[in-house]
Amino acid sequence: MIAELVTFQLPPSMTRDEAMAAARATVAKWQADPDLIRKHFLLEPGNRTSGFYLWTSREAAERAHDATFRQGVRERFGSDPEIRYFDVMMVLDNLSGEVVEDLGRPVRSKDAGDRA
Repeated sequence: MIAELVTFQLPPSMTRDEAMAAARATVAKWQADPDLIRKHFLLEPGNRTSGFYLWTSREAAERAHDATFRQGVRERFGSDPEIRYFDVMMVLDNLSGEVVEDLGRPVRSKDAGDRA
């Protein structure tokens, strides 16, 4: 499993509501990608935004954020995206009670009483 952090600067005049509308406009695209496991939409002070993605592979991440994606960010927001990749060793999910390794195989759950 690969994590990808895509960060870019939004225009200073863009409001949180406008940023949320831009994010909502992309939901169907991301839901249709079979290699995307999860995406978090992030906004930090100073109008810097990030997408934190979990992917099945780095190749899938690179396909999704190719030259066309990068050009679209430049055209819509006036900045270049910065992209970083990470090897995901483990995901702890307190909502589901699972700890997941190796792309989706639960190894511990709250129901099993195995707490690390």
